[in-house]
Amino acid sequence: MDAATVMARCDALQEFTGEPGKLTRLFATPSLEAATVTVEGWMRDAGLTTRRDAVLNLFGRYEGSKPDAPAFLVGSHLDSVPDGGRYDGPLGVLTALAVVERLAARKARLPFAIEVCAFSDEESVRYGTTYLGSSALAGAFQEAWLDRADRDGITMRDALRAAGGDPDGIPACARDAASTVGWLELHIEQGPSLEAEGLPIGVVTGIQAQVRHSWELRGTAGHAGTTPMAGRRDALSAAAELVLAIEEIGRSTPDLVATVGVLDAEPGAMNVIPGRVVLTSDIRHPDDAALVHALMAVDGAAAAIAAKRGVAITSTELSGDPSVPCDARLRAVLADAIGAEGFPARDLASGAGHDAAALARICPVAMLFLRCEGGISHNPAENVDVLDVAVALDVMERAILDLGMRP
Repeated sequence: MDAATVMARCDALQEFTGEPGKLTRLFATPSLEAATVTVEGWMRDAGLTTRRDAVLNLFGRYEGSKPDAPAFLVGSHLDSVPDGGRYDGPLGVLTALAVVERLAARKARLPFAIEVCAFSDEESVRYGTTYLGSSALAGAFQEAWLDRADRDGITMRDALRAAGGDPDGIPACARDAASTVGWLELHIEQGPSLEAEGLPIGVVTGIQAQVRHSWELRGTAGHAGTTPMAGRRDALSAAAELVLAIEEIGRSTPDLVATVGVLDAEPGAMNVIPGRVVLTSDIRHPDDAALVHALMAVDGAAAAIAAKRGVAITSTELSGDPSVPCDARLRAVLADAIGAEGFPARDLASGAGHDAAALARICPVAMLFLRCEGGISHNPAENVDVLDVAVALDVMERAILDLGMRP
């Protein structure tokens, strides 16, 4: 019944979207606010004390044996990618809430409080700010982010104010390590390993490093019919070479993944040679040093393309996060809980970024991966099985109770 409720709530949240017929829920938008208000209502129904912070994060607190006890944090995020799936993010929030509902029903009192966290922005779609919500909690929010503008020219500062947030109050969002026991997040695997091995759940070993850049290529706009091919300074053709160079570096480096996710050409007319292009790169590797080497290779390729084609190419780092290992003690607790439920504790590395990467600054972090159909994520076809969700709830509850009994 608990797992069915989680699934039904994921379905309900899917209705809050900025694009009809698609699930698109971006930071500081009416659709995110509607989803957050709904989750806050479920938290209050469960008897949790709720609060919102300056960057629109939502927290629901279940007190421990002492009112001033430090908190064990559980949850995920409520924002989505454009045309995304219903489980990436919300499943972690709603399973956390379901576990706390179980603990409240049995009147369990632990030596720590539990706070269910629903972060306002992990996907970084609107402003390119990785882990925006959890970074504020971890004291890692960068004030310069407030001046970034989205595609409509709206700065984060203005968007936050319009949505009821408080740009000036962000420093007060940070919490110290003494008030935080640890972090646990359940997330769909976003890969095929668990499904291939017939396992419902696994333990995450760590999160790989990632760096994101915005690239600007400037050439010369010109008439498509009268400008000779020789001597053109076509920014889009140069960008096409750069995209393929980034892909080739990704293909030729073991364990590296490299993606260009956005490409905008100006002036954007069929009969005009593009004079300016902006694109983004997202490059990841489990090893920090290998990632640095790959970034140097991309810089070298960009310089060669710029020289060959007579265009100017510059880049700006949007975000950079080192690899983050999950805490060994919490991993052991999760492995024991999975074993007690009758399954092998499969270790899995995370190729995707998660809020755990930001929260590792202030506390031990751990993650569980849940089997997802076909390994599909960031896609409307994202799907999980209710029986697997039931296993996850049992594992999470058992692990939290076990933590409460350990010194």
